[in-house]
Amino acid sequence: MSALSEREDKFRRRAISVQEGQEKVLAFAKTAETEWVPLPDAQGRVLAEDISAPHPYPHFRRSGMDGFAIRSGDTVGCTSERPVYLEVVDEIPCGSLPSVSLVPGTAARIMTGAKVPDEADAVVMFEMTESGADQGKDFIMLKREIAPGSNVTPVGLELAAGDLILARGRRISAGEISVLATFGVYRVPVAKRPRVAIFSTGSELLGIDEPLQDGRIRNSNTYMLATQVREAGGEPHILEAIADDLATARLKVQEAFALYDLVITTGGVSVGDFDIMADLVRGDDVEMLFNKVMMRPGSVTTAAIKEGKHLFALSGNPGACFVGFELFVRPVIGRMLGTDQPFLPEWEAELGRDYTKVNNFTRFVRGRLEVRDGRLFAYPAALDESSVMITIKDSDCLIVIPPSSRGVQAGETVSVLRLPGAR
Repeated sequence: MSALSEREDKFRRRAISVQEGQEKVLAFAKTAETEWVPLPDAQGRVLAEDISAPHPYPHFRRSGMDGFAIRSGDTVGCTSERPVYLEVVDEIPCGSLPSVSLVPGTAARIMTGAKVPDEADAVVMFEMTESGADQGKDFIMLKREIAPGSNVTPVGLELAAGDLILARGRRISAGEISVLATFGVYRVPVAKRPRVAIFSTGSELLGIDEPLQDGRIRNSNTYMLATQVREAGGEPHILEAIADDLATARLKVQEAFALYDLVITTGGVSVGDFDIMADLVRGDDVEMLFNKVMMRPGSVTTAAIKEGKHLFALSGNPGACFVGFELFVRPVIGRMLGTDQPFLPEWEAELGRDYTKVNNFTRFVRGRLEVRDGRLFAYPAALDESSVMITIKDSDCLIVIPPSSRGVQAGETVSVLRLPGAR
């Protein structure tokens, strides 16, 4: 094949939809192995197994307030004209057990959360009683009937033994930590974080600690991607940038696949003579899934499978790189972890101002959300070009603009993808 023919073949791309691309990459996502971590280290991890209640909660009848535990039958017929007097024979602080049995005509002082005596079926709040003493004995006086069960939290009110507490695929945050601690789950089964290799390609890249040089840019995409990987639940590993050399790139990628679960590159997937990732994914040892997507930015987003593992070649333009990760890499990491929601949450909003760009492909426009008068508005970023980096930090959503020959007018309903970590 001539050099010209090779170059033409290199850029022969069949564009697929975003949904088709997502289906292709998810089909190869393998569930991560399970590891057990101490409860304090489980924050942000994803449960690998269902957790069921080993006992009911609460597991004893407890008082709902400070007051007196009584037998409600003692108050039948009680009125302000015919008050009832009960002898106080015990005091039960929270964490202690009753020390005597309650017989008819007796009561026990009890604190919120303390175990209610077996013989009692109600707790009357302290403010509803009047206290007194007679012949060295303490009494309370009641002026109204108390219904059975009043202010007593029954066994298993929240969960019965064997009930599902948390389902596999649940991401663990403060509420989940509290529940697991309540049931004594001090070691938690979680999905292992996928180890993700990240490197940029391009001879124009500088390290972030290097001084500026004319015609060159700092390698910022890898640090952005590392943060996105971490937010998605993966374990990022930033590797040394690769110059525009196919042999070097092939070797570095091969080494990365031997050590990591997933490989992401940024840059080198466009249509230039030095875009080496376009060449690499055409190798005999690589199964290319797609190399063009019907979207803007990031139409040249590329995905392949090598040795059963994903290779994502994302655009070197920061806006396109960011979007490519959120649409394709994040769902794969989520599926590997077993999360119940691997995709960005999708909402509907009113477009806050006109978006006039004509679109042949679906656009994923960086934007911000605003709630006014109970309505959700989405405002496109003023600068949303593929190469623009600065508006990423100001965006909390991607506004989905379908193909259009006229743009979208303010007030029209649009879909928005809520970005993680958005304020």
